[in-house]
Amino acid sequence: MITLHIEHPITDYTVWKAAFDRFADARKDAGVLRHQVRRPVDDPAYVVVDLSFATAERAEGFLEFLRTRVWASPERAPALVGAPVTRVLAVEEEGEGGEG
Repeated sequence: MITLHIEHPITDYTVWKAAFDRFADARKDAGVLRHQVRRPVDDPAYVVVDLSFATAERAEGFLEFLRTRVWASPERAPALVGAPVTRVLAVEEEGEGGEG
């Protein structure tokens, strides 16, 4: 499993979430298998998004779409502050609880 990990500050979660939801079809078409949106408990003006893909190529392709078609436009990315920090990650190990 491959994860596109995205972090960035925001000005307004409700506005940001509405914009995120507008791209649900684009995520599906790009091969996103699942997503998680998280916020630090001590910073409501920050979001962390993990998008799961079957391949790194799919994740990198969607990252390029985000950079060129979404984040480059204030209308498409309202509430975004600055440039997001991103990484494409591969799962090396998974476990539960205290497993080794």
